[in-house]
Amino acid sequence: MELQANGDIGVIVVAAGRGTRMGTVESKQYLMLEDKPIIIHTLEAFDRHPLISQIVLVTGEQDVDRCQAWIAEYGMRGHIQVIAGGAERQHSVYQGLLQLSTPWVLVHDGVRPFVAAEHITACCEAVKAHGAAVLAVPVKDTIKQAEEQDWVASTLDRRLLWSIQTPQAFRLKDLLAAHEQAEAQDFVGTDDSMLVERLGIRVKLVEGDYRNIKLTTPEDLDYAAFLRQQARS
Repeated sequence: MELQANGDIGVIVVAAGRGTRMGTVESKQYLMLEDKPIIIHTLEAFDRHPLISQIVLVTGEQDVDRCQAWIAEYGMRGHIQVIAGGAERQHSVYQGLLQLSTPWVLVHDGVRPFVAAEHITACCEAVKAHGAAVLAVPVKDTIKQAEEQDWVASTLDRRLLWSIQTPQAFRLKDLLAAHEQAEAQDFVGTDDSMLVERLGIRVKLVEGDYRNIKLTTPEDLDYAAFLRQQARS
């Protein structure tokens, strides 16, 4: 299914976390990757995508002003709204949902700057065909399920296992309902698709690639610099 740009897909980019595994005073999403902050690289992937009509960046309250300044400095194409998030990622996504006027929504991690345009398109196509979709890659390693005291309980079938990435794509009304149910039941999920699954909605897997990494540790920054250099060569 080939989509036409018609202004019905919005994006929430989540960048409100502080993060500790990077080992830096500065939050990881604001560290420089070559010539720009990581969050700007991420925003550019969606700002230049023809199917995306609305972008909401959710960040820490103390970071709203500088993010707005960077958006202006780096000459983004479309209007990007910057708002303050909540205490948890889940709360930040919900705040972003309240700002959107599009029937469809993508949710993306602010520290995944290498998402490819074709995979954004694939998520947009899949959500309109199936109602919910997540970008993912097949697991490469053998995965063991553990029991107490670090004994192996079982070996999982790798052929059925996927590592979930972002963006994740949903009907806006479904994701809002999922977040509201989670809040009412005091449930915190590890990603947005987990909340939607609790409504009984099936989620389609969309195969991405292994370059779409989440920058979490200092080693990730080294790999990110390599990917940027490779893209230029």
